[in-house]
Amino acid sequence: MAQAVEEWYRQMPIITRSYLTAAVVTTVGCTLEQYEIWRLVTNFLYFRKMDLDFLFHMFFLARYCKLLEENSFRGRTADFFYMLLFGATVLTGIVLIGGMIPYVSETFARILFLSNSLTFMMVYVWSKHNPFIHMSFLGLFTFTAAYLPWVLLGFSILVGSSTWVDLLGMIAGHVYYFLEDVYPRMTGRRPLKTPSFIKALFADDNVVVAQAPNAGVGVDDLRLR
Repeated sequence: MAQAVEEWYRQMPIITRSYLTAAVVTTVGCTLEQYEIWRLVTNFLYFRKMDLDFLFHMFFLARYCKLLEENSFRGRTADFFYMLLFGATVLTGIVLIGGMIPYVSETFARILFLSNSLTFMMVYVWSKHNPFIHMSFLGLFTFTAAYLPWVLLGFSILVGSSTWVDLLGMIAGHVYYFLEDVYPRMTGRRPLKTPSFIKALFADDNVVVAQAPNAGVGVDDLRLR
C-alpha cells in the first residue's frame, strides 16, 4: 500500500507534486500547532484543519492541478507556474480592495486564507479548457465540464458553506481565461506572456500533445465511491 502511494506521488508532475506537498505540510504543521504562519505565500497553502473539507480540496488540488499540468500546460511548466502566480496576485488584490469598500469590507475581512479560492480557480480554468467532457456529480445527475464550477458552487450553498471563496476563485479563473485565451484571439496580443526570468527557472522540452476530447477524465469524475 505504501509503495503504491509513493509511486502515485512520484508520478505527479513537478508543480502539482510541489503544491500538494506544501499544502499538506503547512496544514498538518498548523493543525499540530507547531507553526503559526501568516505570510503572504503560505496563505495559499494552509487549508485550515484536517477534516472532510480538507480531503475534498486535496482531491481537487491533486486532480485538476495534475490534469492542467499534464495536458493544457504539457511542456509549459513556466506558463503553469505563472498562471498560479497570476491567480494568487488577483485573489490578493480582490481581498485587499474589497476590504476598503464600505458595506462589504467586513465580509472580505473574514477571508483569512485563499487556498480554497486558488484551488477553485484551477477547477474553473480546467473546465474552460475541457467544456464538453461529460461528468457525474455523486451519481445523481450528469453534466458537461463547462458547468462544473457552478455545480460545485451550488453544492457549497446546499451544505451551508461560504460561497465567497468559490466566487473569488471563479473570478480569478475567468480573468486568467479571458486574458490568456479570449483576448489574444480577439486582438492578436497576449498580455499574460510569461516573463523570461520565470521561464529560466524551468527547463521544459517543447512538447506537442495530441489529446482525445475525453482523455483523462471519465463520466464518474465526481462520483464518491
